[in-house]
Amino acid sequence: MVKLSVIVPFYNVQQYAPDTLKSLHANARGDFEFIFVDDCSTDDTPDVLERAARELPGAVHLRHEQNGGLATARNTGLDAARGEYITFLDGDDWLAPGYYEQLLAAMEELGCDFVRTDHVQCTARARSVHRVPHGLRGVVMSPRDVILPADRSTSVDYAFAWAGMYHRRLLDQGLLHFTHGLRTAEDRPWIWRLHREAKSFAAVGLLGVFYRRGVASSLTQIGDVRQLDFIKAFDQVVRETAADRDADILLPKAVRTYCAIISHHLGSIERFEPAVARKLKSLSAAALKRMPQGVLDEALDSMDVQRATRLRRLRRRAVGAGEVAA
Repeated sequence: MVKLSVIVPFYNVQQYAPDTLKSLHANARGDFEFIFVDDCSTDDTPDVLERAARELPGAVHLRHEQNGGLATARNTGLDAARGEYITFLDGDDWLAPGYYEQLLAAMEELGCDFVRTDHVQCTARARSVHRVPHGLRGVVMSPRDVILPADRSTSVDYAFAWAGMYHRRLLDQGLLHFTHGLRTAEDRPWIWRLHREAKSFAAVGLLGVFYRRGVASSLTQIGDVRQLDFIKAFDQVVRETAADRDADILLPKAVRTYCAIISHHLGSIERFEPAVARKLKSLSAAALKRMPQGVLDEALDSMDVQRATRLRRLRRRAVGAGEVAA
C-alpha cells in the first residue's frame, strides 16, 4: 500500500534538479512514491531524472513527448498516483529532511480532506517565511468558511499546490486535477474549487518547503504570451463561483482578486514584449466587460485610488474588432 504520492514536474531545470532530488532522498520512506514528470525538457534534465529514478526508492519516471505546461504535467502525475495521500513539489524547489513524514503525521492526526502549510521563499541568498493567511493552526474547519473577506488576503490567495497535502478522496471526487493546458495561474481555479467543494481543511505551521523564486526559466520571469493565461484562469474562477450556491457572497472576492491581478500585470507591463503588452491591455479590457458589472463597481470602489483609476481607465477602453478573450 502506497501511503504518499509526491508529484514532481520537471522542465529544463538541470541546474536545480539535483538539489530537489537530494531533498527527496532525505524524505524517502518505504511506502512513499515519487512521480517524476519530465515535461519534454530540452536540456539534460531527462538524464538527471533517469539516474535518480534508479537510485531513489519509490521513484517513477514519466516523460511527455510534447511540452504541456505545469498543469498538464501535474495531471499526468495525478493519473499515475497510487497513494492514500498526495502532495506536489516543483522541480526547482526542495524540502527539509523528514518534512513529508511530519506533514503526513499531522494530516493523519487531523483527519481532514487537506492541509495547508507555510513555506520559505528563497530569492538568491535571501530567505523569507510566508504564512498561510489563516490564523488558526491545527484546527479543522470548513474550507468554504475561510474564502472571505473580499478585501483581505485569505487562503484562496495562497494558491501554491505544493504548500499542503491532500487526501486521495479529493482525487476520486475530481477535485485535484488542474485545468488542462493552463500555462500560468493554474493553481487559482484549483484552490478555489478545493475551498468551495471540499468538506474540511486545516492549516499547520510546518516549515519544510523551500520555494525558489526568480528562476530565469520560470514563467513568472518571462514576459511572453503564456503569462496571459491568467485571464483564462480567473475567467474560470469567476464563472464557477457565479454558479455556486453562495455566488452573491463569494463573487465579490473572486472579482476583486481578478481586478487586483490585472492591475498588478498592468503595473509592470514594461516586462512584456510589446505585442504581448498590447494583447494584455485588450484582453484585460474584455475581461472587465465580462465580469458582473455591479460586482465590478463595488470591487473598484473598494480598491485604492491608483489601482481603481488604472482599471476604470481600462474599462472605458473600446474592444476593437477581432479582439477576443484569451
